[in-house]
Amino acid sequence: MALQNRVTAFGDIIAHRARGQIMGNRGGRIHKSDRTLSRRRWASDAWIICVLEFKQRRRRVMAANSYTELFFLDEVTALSAGHRPCFECRRKAANDFAEKWGGIAGFDARARAGDMDRQLHLERVKTQKTGNYPRRDVSNLPDGTMILWQGQPAAIKDNQLLPWTIESYGPAIAKPLRFGVEVLTPLCTLKVLNAGYQPLFHRSHHGPNCQQ
Repeated sequence: MALQNRVTAFGDIIAHRARGQIMGNRGGRIHKSDRTLSRRRWASDAWIICVLEFKQRRRRVMAANSYTELFFLDEVTALSAGHRPCFECRRKAANDFAEKWGGIAGFDARARAGDMDRQLHLERVKTQKTGNYPRRDVSNLPDGTMILWQGQPAAIKDNQLLPWTIESYGPAIAKPLRFGVEVLTPLCTLKVLNAGYQPLFHRSHHGPNCQQ
């Protein structure tokens, strides 16, 4: 039976057999001793994106006295769900993300993890309360942005839209030149993508920046 530890582009946590190519967590343990989720959906505002394997660590998923491992199709999905790169297992990506965030904010140094986490959490809570996503012109959105297209999530890459599913991306379609769309990716993360951060795409994309 599949555990409830797979995260959608909306940030919902569901049960699904597909494992995904990226792991993460939401600041601690949100599962019970029987390996089902508790009522809460985060332990702190530190929602991070990790690699599946790091320093040959081996452990049982959703073990006792452990944080709750969550799995995503790819980093694009994790960013859409409101997570950011981990400074331990994805240090290079995390530093790049924080440096671009700091540059946008006018800092002389990279942004601190706690500051980024607080801003991301404010945006997550706002979306959860209102149920509304900001609208932007699709022509101005950078690669790695997740949007709603015809009622379903789709990622932007190379002037194309990649229809998202829990298991893979569907066949690419041309990105419209001008069209207002709802943006699932938090706006603070969207600014980092605009600054040039390049998230990893699932291998079903088959592009130069896909996760193998």
